[in-house]
Amino acid sequence: MLDLLEASIDTAASSVEWILSELLRNPTVMKKLQKELEQVVGLKRMVEESDLDQLEYLDMIVKETFRLHPVTPLLVPHYAREDSNKVNGYDIPKESRILINTYAIGRDPNVWTDPDMFIPERFIGSDIDLRGQHFQLLPFGSGRRGCPGMQLGLIQVRLIVSQLVHCFDWQLPNDISPEKLDMNEEFGIVVSRANHLMVLPIFRLQN
Repeated sequence: MLDLLEASIDTAASSVEWILSELLRNPTVMKKLQKELEQVVGLKRMVEESDLDQLEYLDMIVKETFRLHPVTPLLVPHYAREDSNKVNGYDIPKESRILINTYAIGRDPNVWTDPDMFIPERFIGSDIDLRGQHFQLLPFGSGRRGCPGMQLGLIQVRLIVSQLVHCFDWQLPNDISPEKLDMNEEFGIVVSRANHLMVLPIFRLQN
């Protein structure tokens, strides 16, 4: 349990920061999410975990953010136990160490239309999920080597983001326009923002 909690702290914090960054860069998406929250939750209480299953647009936003900003750009290394047939023209010999680049997959124009654009609506009517069943979106890995804290992480991220967006309007300081928001990345085990997001909250719930 301690391993799950420790592993989820940095990754969840980074994910929440990237989601809020993309929402601030795309005010129309932010408004659509706030409208969904108003319809499902109302303006007289905070979002609760039991509300999350009804927030379909929030799920699309989380998927789209994990596509562009996967928590870990490279999945945990795998080990080839035997010689493999050719994969895209390459032989994978026995005892090879294999790294899956989820960052590159999420921005591959052969897989995604307009891969550098933040478009949550691309998941409307799609059965692509985050649980490792669809190899074009693998933020948590897949199969027996998938992230054991996936469910905990998804609940954390969805609940924190929904509460922040529902309870507050957010403004960039110093009259920064959304398109000029710094989105530089700092690569490491976790891909985080190079500079932390600085925003001003304005309470929006009714008393």
